[in-house]
Order: sequence, then C-alpha cells, then structure tokens
Amino acid sequence: MKDTHKTPHLFVIDTNVFLYDHNCIDNFQEHDVVIPITVLEELDEFKKGNDLINFQAREFIRKLDRLSGESLFNEGLPLGPGRGKLFVKIAGPFEGTSVENAFSSMNKPDHRILALADRLRCGNPDRAVILISKDINLRMKAKSLGIQAEDYETGKIENIDELYTGTGLLEDVDKDVISRFYQQPFSVPREEIGIDLHPVPNQFFILRNGSNSSLAWYNPGSDEFERIIKTKAYGIQPRNAEQTFALHTLLNPAVRLVTLTGKAGTGKTLLALAAALDQRHDYRQIYLARPVVPLGNRDLGFLPGDVQSKLDPYMQPLWDNLAVIKNRFSSDSKEYNNLQEMIEQEKLCITPLAYIRGRSLDCIYFIVDEAQNLTPHEVKTIITRAGEGTKIVFTGDIYQIDTPYLDSQSNGLTYLVDRLKDEKISAHINLVKGERSELAELASNLL
Repeated sequence: MKDTHKTPHLFVIDTNVFLYDHNCIDNFQEHDVVIPITVLEELDEFKKGNDLINFQAREFIRKLDRLSGESLFNEGLPLGPGRGKLFVKIAGPFEGTSVENAFSSMNKPDHRILALADRLRCGNPDRAVILISKDINLRMKAKSLGIQAEDYETGKIENIDELYTGTGLLEDVDKDVISRFYQQPFSVPREEIGIDLHPVPNQFFILRNGSNSSLAWYNPGSDEFERIIKTKAYGIQPRNAEQTFALHTLLNPAVRLVTLTGKAGTGKTLLALAAALDQRHDYRQIYLARPVVPLGNRDLGFLPGDVQSKLDPYMQPLWDNLAVIKNRFSSDSKEYNNLQEMIEQEKLCITPLAYIRGRSLDCIYFIVDEAQNLTPHEVKTIITRAGEGTKIVFTGDIYQIDTPYLDSQSNGLTYLVDRLKDEKISAHINLVKGERSELAELASNLL
C-alpha cells in the first residue's frame, strides 16, 4: 500500500481483509489504520472452528491483544518507526448520516463500517480516507457514497495474463541439435540451444524445426536441456506434451514443490495421484487433501448426518480420481490389491485439508487439490510444515474460485506460481488441453 502523498491516509479495514491476511496492518507503511469496532464483533464469530479462516481470525485477535492499550481507542497506537498509528473506532451515531439516508437498515455490519468511513471522511477533510475491502459489493456501495474504496492488493499478481506457464516453444532449433536429443546421453548444453536463452529452472520446452521436434527439460543443476520421454505412472499414460511434462516433474525427486494449473478435465489431480502411487515406496504416506468450501458459503452444520457424512460430498472427486486408477487394473491384480491395502492401512489418506493440521509432514507425498481456494498465507502455512523427504503438489484452476473475496489474481495458487518460479526445487506446469472426454472439452471451451 505505497503512496507518494505527504499527508498520511486513513485506511479503514473490512473484516474480510483480516480473514485473508492476519498480518495486514503491517502493510500500510506511514499511513494510519482504523479498525471499526464492528470488525471485532465479526471476527469474534469466526474465532471458533478448524478451518484456516478461523485460524486467521484467532491469530489477528492475539496480535491485537499484544498491541492493545488505551491509546488504541483514543490518540492511536504507534505501529513502529516510519509507520502510522492503529485505531479502533466506533461508527455511531448514525442519525442523519448519508449512509442512513442511503440504506434502509443500519443493523448490517457493512453499513456500520460505511458509516464510520463516512464520519472519518467528514471529520478529516485534509486527509484521504480509504476503505479497504475484499468485498466488491461493499466497495461499490462505498463509491456510491463518495467514499474511496480499494481492494487489498498485498499478495495480488498484477498481470494474470503473463503468469508463468512452465512451458515454452522454441522454433527453428538447429536440426542437428534436435537429433542429438535422440542419442546418448540425450542432453544438450544450454548454450547450444541458444546463446541468449535464459530458461527458468525446471522449465519445459517443445523444440521444433519443421517436422523435427523433441520434448525437453531444462535441468538447472547441469545447465543442460534433457530429452523428455513419455512414461507411465501406475497405469496412467500422459496424452499430450503438457501432461508428459507434468508427470516428469511429479516423478522427479529433486523437485520438492510442484504446482499444476488448468481447467477441469486436464488431468491435474489424476496425474499427481498416479505419480504419488508410483513412488509409494519412497514416502511414508500419501495425503490427498482439499479445502472444504460449502455451497453458498453455508456452514457444514446445516447438512444432515454425522461429520463424515457431511464431508463425503466434498471428498468424492478425490475418490473418483482414485477409482479411475483402480479401474486400470483387474480386481485380482497386484496393483489393485496394493491400493486397497494402502487405504486400509492409511498409507493413502484422502481427507479435508483442515484435518491434516497437527500431523507430521515428514516423508509425505502431499497433494493439495483445489488450491485456488486458499489464500497466500494459507499456502505458506502448509509449505512451512513440510519436513525432510516431503514433496508437496498444489493443483487447481485459478479461474474457478469458490471462496468469497478471492479471485484469479489474489488466490494462493497464483501467488505461489509467481513467487517460486525461479527456485531450483520447484516446478510449474499449466495444463491446457482437456483429456476427460471430447464432450467435457467441448463444454469447457464453449459453455
């Protein structure tokens, strides 16, 4: 939240910003931060629960408690050298305000936050008062009243169209160079591909010259391009170049963090699970998890049945991917029986993401599905729990967000792809072509 104006601004922070990033008050530099008392009321409703959003609420409440003092409610609490002050303020009275005139009820938390922003604007004509919210509708309401409103930009990727894809196409590569990829040792030094070529670590390429072509991977350790050969993983055969690239990096023990993006039906989760099963002897357990995002943002409590019954519909897509792999083998085959045994002995666990909290992540092949529904902080929390020998795979469609206040630019998966693309132990592939069926691909592209 940088600004070149000399007079510090007043930033009024909405509840959803704290649920997105509990450290958000540290990102406003020299400007003052105002927390409406209504926000504290709302955060109190979120502090109980096992989801990561509840963790954010609890962490911010603890942080505020450490900062608390009488000055927080009066002249403001200094946040540190070169930084502004932190205030907690009450909105009322509402009578006769522009907010009361515009809306029928002042009982809504959003309207009380707007009323405070409006009061601060009127009381500080020499300062910019800006409402920060992840809620598009609230920002529109604010602007209709003449109140400045912005999204919380920290962790947001500016140009999503330029997001790293993990792949590239090199045309007019020397035919002799391409032919060398089909001879021992199946690798070519980077300089011989192109003197000015500076690939990202673990980036994949299609090398082409007319009818001659090769699939290649840039090995950051040897500074060479190595030929990629299509390989199966636990009965799953890649069907296109991107899937071949994805399976290669999923099976590469030197790559400890993998991100796979792409629309529905491109094979993200299936490839990750097949690769994990293929390497099952190298890991203590395989975890396949996903965040639970209830339909319509309603709590799970409204669903009938016990906890497992409530969660089953959200986990079913993961079981469906496992069924696809199982169906590649006959019921009396060794592979089929191995799968059954792994499930029974909990060597393979399919579980809601919140349920892995507190578990040891040493020597685990950990697949996080639907990672686009996580915030950047939630993604960081997961990765920082990785112990020795653990490999983490995040999969998701960054354009299919089911969580309120996240979008293609601010979700944790996009953030992760952008921030870790230059690291030698991470790799990313964007899967483009749907392989579920011709009908599924048609629907994905045209409907």
